[in-house]
Order: sequence, then C-alpha cells, then structure tokens
Amino acid sequence: MDDLQKRTWAEISLKNIRHNYEAIRSTLPQSCRFLGVVKADAYGHGALAVSEMLQQAGADYLAVSCLDEAMELRSGGITMPILILGHTPPKYTETLIENNISQTISCYAKADEYSQAAVKTGKELKIHIKLDTGMSRLGFLCAGNHYSEGLQNVISACGLPGLIHEGIYTHFAVSDEDGEENEEYTREQFRLFTSFIDDLNKKAGIQFEIRHCANSGATLNYPEMALDMVRPGLLLYGYGDTKGKLGLKPAMRLVTTVSTIKIYEQGTSVSYGRRYITDKKERMGVLAIGYADGLPRASSNKCSYAAAGGLAPQRGSICMDMCMVDLSDLPQVDVGSEVEIFGETNSIYKLSEAAGTIPYEILCAVSKRVPRVYID
Repeated sequence: MDDLQKRTWAEISLKNIRHNYEAIRSTLPQSCRFLGVVKADAYGHGALAVSEMLQQAGADYLAVSCLDEAMELRSGGITMPILILGHTPPKYTETLIENNISQTISCYAKADEYSQAAVKTGKELKIHIKLDTGMSRLGFLCAGNHYSEGLQNVISACGLPGLIHEGIYTHFAVSDEDGEENEEYTREQFRLFTSFIDDLNKKAGIQFEIRHCANSGATLNYPEMALDMVRPGLLLYGYGDTKGKLGLKPAMRLVTTVSTIKIYEQGTSVSYGRRYITDKKERMGVLAIGYADGLPRASSNKCSYAAAGGLAPQRGSICMDMCMVDLSDLPQVDVGSEVEIFGETNSIYKLSEAAGTIPYEILCAVSKRVPRVYID
C-alpha cells in the first residue's frame, strides 16, 4: 500500500472468493451451471478482477445489471457468456449481439422491440425470459389470473424472429429467510415456475437450454431447486451462510487509520448535532473514514470497530470523511494505527445491524475513492 493511499482501503481476497466458488460448486449436480453475479462492481469487490478469476476457475456465466457493466467486462478481456438482468434500450441490440451478451426479456412489448432491432441487423439476440412468480418486480406476470395470458405472451415472445430463447428464470423473494411462511412462499414460487415451463412445452413445444431460479438463498437452503444453473451473489463473496453450512470465507476487509488523537474532558460534545457528550475524561481518535467512503451514517453511536487490543466504540455523528472512536481503553492504539471497520475480526453483520440494513448494502456502498487492494 502506497503511503499516499494509506488512509482507508479495502483488502480483497480473490483466494477466498475462489474458495467460496469451489465450495458452492461442490454442492451442485454435475450438469448444473454456475453463474457468478458480478453486478454493482461485484458487490464492491471489483467486477473485472472477480470475473477474471471466475473465468479462469471454470464458471459458466456471469450476470450484470446493465450494458455498461457488461461492456466493462468485455473491454477487460472477459469472453465468457454474460447475462444482463436489467433493461437495455433496444437501440443497443446490435451491441448486445456483437459482444455475445444475453438480454433479459420481462414482457412481450420489450421482446417485440428487440426482435425488430435484431431483424434489422440480420443477426439473432440471445434472450432469457424473466417470470414474475412473486417478487413483484420485473418479469412476465404469470400468477393467479395472469397465468393464461402470461403463458400466451411468453409463447408469442419466443416465436418472434431474431431472438434465441436460451434461458428462462425467476427470482425468489424470501429464499434466504427462515420461517415456515417464507418456506411455503418460496416453494410456491418454485412450483409456479416449473409448472409454467412445463405448460410452455406442452402447449407450444417450447424448451429452454437453461432454467434458473436459485439465488444465494435457494442455492444454500433449497438445493433441489438448482435446475440447470444457480446464481450465487452474496454467497460468492463469503456472506449469507450464517449457519456455516459451506464454510465460506468473507472476501473483503475494510480498513482505515487513526489520523488524530485528543483527550477530552467530561461534558465535551462530539461531532455534528452534539449527539454524543463525554461522560468522563476520554481519549478520542479520529478515523480517516466517513459516509463518503461508504460508512453508513445511520450506524452513528451504535457500533464499534476492531483496533489493536479490542473494540473501539464509535462516538458522535459519522461525518463525510471521518468519524470518531473512543480509545480510552486502548492505550496501544496511536496515530497511524490500523482499525478494521469490518472483516475477519469485526463481522460485517454487526455494522449492517447497527445501520438497520443488510450486508449487500454495506459492501456495495464502499465508494470508488476507497482503493481496492488485492492481497493474493
């Protein structure tokens, strides 16, 4: 680490991500494909670096959110299949085709637009049909009263010229959550998904090379739902396996340094809003990290960070570029000392709980100005 950069940084272990990939893959049926979700810069871990590792390791597919993310990978030399999970304007259909990028189709109108654009190029676009089985987000409506209409819409979409219907998928809403009600909801989503696919085959002879529905939660909790491909996201980066079934290893460690240390008397207010007032004489350290680096402001006064000798309670409102910690019980911590925000010593779950959010948001929030240091 260059001394000029040694303010705040994120250590990324590609070795741990590969370990997680192999641990997940070992649980899959032999014929099941592995799609690595690398959207949002691989959840903050660096999409190109992670994709290069997955490509070398033998993964089958990658998933991104948008065309910009897909083209970043293609420009970086990634040649394996890529699926865009979100929307791409139809005017970029030729770009999708030329770069071997598969596009999600979530309704007939979009399928028609891509079809017309593909026909004009004289080439074919690979598509994956997205079904809305209960996430109530993107996808062909197919539940309840929408079933028959949804069936016909998908049949019509798959019959359009210029499109190759390579895959069909859905997304689970609560596969990662415990409880009988959540299990019933997930199993009903799966039943609807597979029944819909069966009826497409019976009514129109439509078959798909790749059927996929298992996100991280389902990959872990419902292995029978693997079908032709799984889509681990958070699991790949070492999170989500709270019971340790797979022995996953967290891949990111967020580290900062102590900039300044001061001694404050009892009754001193700290930071914006005066939301913390010392109740005794305190040795206060200023850390070189704030919400502009991705530290959630909502966790102010609710969390602690790992320093030499123990945990340092965070004090006062988290600022844009810095925050304060109580070092009164940690005399060995000095200016320049490293402090782990989350990682091997200080679980990311503690920080996400303090902020009232999920680990996904904490990882994705680590900003671009925080250097990623690949440690292996």
